[in-house]
Amino acid sequence: MAEDLDTGKIREWRSIVTLIVFLLTNIVVLFPFKVPIYIPRVCYNAILDALSACRIIAPRRHEDSRHGSVGRASKFVRMNFSMSFSTAPLIADLFLLAISAIGRQEVHDGTVGADNISPIDIMVFFLTLAYIAISIDASGLIRWLAFKVLQKGGKVGHLLFFYLYTFFFALGTFVGNDPIILSGTAFLAYMTRVSSNIDHPRAWMYSQFAIANIASAILVSSNPTNLVLAGAFQIKFIVYTANMIVPVVVTAIVLFPFLLYVVFASPQLIPLSIEMETLSEEAKNKKPVNPNIPQAKGKKAGEDEDESLENKELALAEIMNPFLDKGGATFGAVVMAVALITLLGINAASSIIGEHPVFWITLPAAFIMFCWDVGFGWKHRKETRDIAKRRQAEFKQAQDERANSVRQSNGLFQTPGASSSFVHVVPPTPDVPGSEKSIRSMTNASPTGEASMQGGPAHHKARQYSSSQLSLTLPETNYSHTKKLDAALDRAVDEEKVRYTEDDDMHEQHKTFVSFIASEYRWLQETFPTVMAVLSHLPFKLVPFALSMFVLIQGLVTKGWVPVFAYGWDHWVTKTGTVGAIGGMGFLGVVLCNFAGTNIGTTILLSRVIQAWQQIHINNGIPITDRTFWATVYAMALGVNYGAFSTAFSASLAGLLWRDILARKHIHVRRLDFARENIPIIATSMAVGCAVLIGEVYIMRDNSPYKLG
Repeated sequence: MAEDLDTGKIREWRSIVTLIVFLLTNIVVLFPFKVPIYIPRVCYNAILDALSACRIIAPRRHEDSRHGSVGRASKFVRMNFSMSFSTAPLIADLFLLAISAIGRQEVHDGTVGADNISPIDIMVFFLTLAYIAISIDASGLIRWLAFKVLQKGGKVGHLLFFYLYTFFFALGTFVGNDPIILSGTAFLAYMTRVSSNIDHPRAWMYSQFAIANIASAILVSSNPTNLVLAGAFQIKFIVYTANMIVPVVVTAIVLFPFLLYVVFASPQLIPLSIEMETLSEEAKNKKPVNPNIPQAKGKKAGEDEDESLENKELALAEIMNPFLDKGGATFGAVVMAVALITLLGINAASSIIGEHPVFWITLPAAFIMFCWDVGFGWKHRKETRDIAKRRQAEFKQAQDERANSVRQSNGLFQTPGASSSFVHVVPPTPDVPGSEKSIRSMTNASPTGEASMQGGPAHHKARQYSSSQLSLTLPETNYSHTKKLDAALDRAVDEEKVRYTEDDDMHEQHKTFVSFIASEYRWLQETFPTVMAVLSHLPFKLVPFALSMFVLIQGLVTKGWVPVFAYGWDHWVTKTGTVGAIGGMGFLGVVLCNFAGTNIGTTILLSRVIQAWQQIHINNGIPITDRTFWATVYAMALGVNYGAFSTAFSASLAGLLWRDILARKHIHVRRLDFARENIPIIATSMAVGCAVLIGEVYIMRDNSPYKLG
């Protein structure tokens, strides 16, 4: 590794380009965007026609390609290519490969592994353990436990806040932050919505997000960043937990009153007494339905959850009458416990039995859990299919009703005496004397009163209709002249119905590969709802992102940039000592989470820097003290875990997931709000955690040369 410490390489143009590409990649991850790609319509249509001829997709509709009021097709079709955390690092690697800035060695070391970091092993371990954790979540256990906590806390606001805070911390310690974000965020969104005196849910949301990420710092298995760190420095899992548990627990204890009495002290955020709506007896006695079944929640098409009273009742039912698969929850909890205990035991005994990849334990455990989910789904397939069909029929009916109302509000109308159907607005005709130039849509209207209106120079009496319907104003006289218009309306309605029927029949008869895949996917959802729900929530996007970042950072290593950073770190530690090492590494960990490709990219980069720092002292013969070295490592662990709740959503994948779940619940969090709310939380958490870590290393460690493990 001596040649890797050559800092003279940074003067080469390929080295400079590598650093620039790395910085640009992190900017894209922080601020994702879409690149418009314009394709000639002739080529676009030719591709669609070819795919249609091969029966891969359905035949295109010619009218769908028209734009503008004149109905002419544009010459180009705009396609958007997403530049985000899932694409930017991969494109950066391909570019560096194209200019020979990186080669086979960097790709190998960044995927297969080097210097005790095995990216593929880490990804397999994390995904398999995540399957078990998300399967437990899909069984309804987390939401059911949250309901029990809600029952225990009752309507006392501060007590309920404490119970939920403790619950999320305890659960996040064992299953990690992702299941807490998946279920806990939705639970809190529903809870705060059905509480009449909680003005804004931010106190509950930010506290949950912070404590979930704090808790994930305790166990190696709770976060992929911990896996990278433990592998890089050959730390046994039990040793890692023993060193991290005290700073993390003290942080959680100190942070609670700070959140309750300082950051979110307003009674509008955390009231002393929570006024929550009650669930009707009928809803309480109703058997809860597995929410993993398509349309099982019964949400109607296009309804806004914030405005629909029915959806508000459904939200209350999700909290007060949650679904729980007792068998799946029990089995999943046992599998998770056995896997973690076995993992800790084998890892602790690695000096005797030798090193083994950690996924050797979690992969069989995940397969067992998968078999259970498949078997459970197959056993109850008749019930789940019946529920799905019934809900699908209700959903289709709601869609039809909404389509009708949309057409109506977009300019459809009906006159008194005409049928209840409706069509697009027809301009006034000479056959209807006295017709106004503007007629609003209306269906099944009934007169509720009279009003005067002005139509030209004369005043006419007109009928008014219910305010819940769109207004219609017609002169009271001349209704006998609307017969021809009524007939025209009815003919147009019939033509429209025929056209939609023909379109539906054509698509029904023209089976394609895409429609076949969609049909089979739906069948799988109805037959194996838990399996499909878990697979849809697995963080597969993490794999290309993490592997690409490993390769990119390996390029910084071979191009001399990581040694430059390591020499800079060595100078800092020499000047500031152990306290400076803890403060500096903690600060770097938090800041780089926001600017170095999430906390995973930060962990990879800082681990390589510390490894180069080790090599610097090996080469000059001056050993790093045990106290300073491990203070640096565990300060980095605090920084990359706590950094997830700092100033940017992209500081962690959990932050992106948290934001998306809230958006689906109609709670939109802006970047500036996220940073403003989190700055006092992250500052307090890091100050407490680092202070406790300083005391810990001065009590437990000395100035003898460090040893790995």
